[in-house]
Amino acid sequence: MNPKSELSWPDPKENPASPLMLHCPQLDGDPFQFDFSTLPKVTVEHSTVSDVRYAWGRKVNQHNYLVYHDNRFWAMWSDGPGLPRDADAAAHRNITPGHDQPGQLISYSTSPDGVRWSEPRDVAGPPDDGFGWIARGFWLRQGKLLALAARYQAPGYTGDGLQLHCFVCEPNGERLWRYGGLVKDNSINNFPPKQLPDCRWLMSRRDKEGRVSMLVGGAEAYDQWDVVDIHYDTGSVAAEEPCWWVLPDNHLAALFRDNNRSGFLFRSFSADNGRTWTQPAPTNFPDARSKFFGFRLSDGRYVLISNSNPNQRDPLTIAVSDDGLVFHSLGYLVGGRIVDYPHAIEHDGSIYVTFCSAKQSVEVLKIEIAALDVLRVGNAR
Repeated sequence: MNPKSELSWPDPKENPASPLMLHCPQLDGDPFQFDFSTLPKVTVEHSTVSDVRYAWGRKVNQHNYLVYHDNRFWAMWSDGPGLPRDADAAAHRNITPGHDQPGQLISYSTSPDGVRWSEPRDVAGPPDDGFGWIARGFWLRQGKLLALAARYQAPGYTGDGLQLHCFVCEPNGERLWRYGGLVKDNSINNFPPKQLPDCRWLMSRRDKEGRVSMLVGGAEAYDQWDVVDIHYDTGSVAAEEPCWWVLPDNHLAALFRDNNRSGFLFRSFSADNGRTWTQPAPTNFPDARSKFFGFRLSDGRYVLISNSNPNQRDPLTIAVSDDGLVFHSLGYLVGGRIVDYPHAIEHDGSIYVTFCSAKQSVEVLKIEIAALDVLRVGNAR
C-alpha cells in the first residue's frame, strides 16, 4: 500500500472504508523498505521511572500508563516475573522475556514534574494463586482517581477468570489504594474510559477469548456497562488493542492493530456515540503489530504515538493530524532498541509519553508541543 497514492478522503458516514490515513512527504513509497531512523527527530526530555533490565529477563515492567491528578503525575505499570529467553544479561536488555506470568503485581510512582519519580509502590496487593494483575490505566471519575486492574489466570490474559477491577485512591494509614470493586466480568480494557459527547463513558474491551468489543456506560455507576459488538471478518483482520477518539464533528474513530501481520492499522467509525460501528477497514498507516496510543490535543490537533515501522518495534514515532482522519507528519521519538506500548497525556504545554523497553522498563518522554512544528511540511489536504 502506498501512503502517498491518490486515495479518497475518509468520512465516518460517506466514506468509512477509505484506506487513506497517512499522507506525509516524509514517508513516500513502500514503508517496508523505508529507513525510519531518517525521520525528523522530535526534541524530547527523557526520564526513567523503573528499570529491571538488570534481572536477565527474570523480571517484567510493561503496560505503562500516566495521569495528572492532585498536582502531580502518576505512573502505573504491570510489575511481574519474567521468563528468560537468553542466558546473557547484556543480550536480554533488548530481548522481550516471557510475560503475564502468575504473581504479577501492579506498581505505581508519582512525580512533581514528570521527570523526577518516587520509588515504586504497590497498588492492588498480591493476586490469588495462579493469577496475576495487569495494569489497565487511571480513570478520573467524579473527582476520584481510580486505578483499573485486570485479573487473569496465568499465563496470558485469555481464559476463565478474566475480570476488570478498580482500586480507589484514598489514603488510609500506610496504604494509598483501597479495593473499589468489580468493574466488568469477562473483560479486559486497553485504555481507561474516556467521556463521550453525551457524557457517557466508552472504553474498548476484549473478552476471555480475545474478541474485541466496546463498553459504553459508567455514568451512573462505575460497574454499569453495555457491551457493543464490533463486527469484522477475522480472516481479514485479527483485531487487537483498539484506541479511539472523538472527531471534530463528534463522530468517533477507532483504530485496531492487526495480528494477521498485514503491517497496517485498521479503522472503524461510529456516528451514534458508540452504539454501532462500521466494519474495521484497512488503512495505509503502517504498524509493527504493536500497541499504540492517540488522542486530541487542546489545540485541536491529533497525535498518534506508535511503532510505525512495520518491520519491528523500533523506533517509537509520533504522527500529527489536523482532523483526526489523515496524518500529515511523522517524527522520530526514541529508538535503537525495542520500544513499545506507549500511553500519553497532555499537561501545561507538553506531551508526556510513557513506554517500555523490551517490556523491562518504565520510561517517560516530555515533549514540548511546540516541538511538533518541526514536522509540518505542508498541508495534508
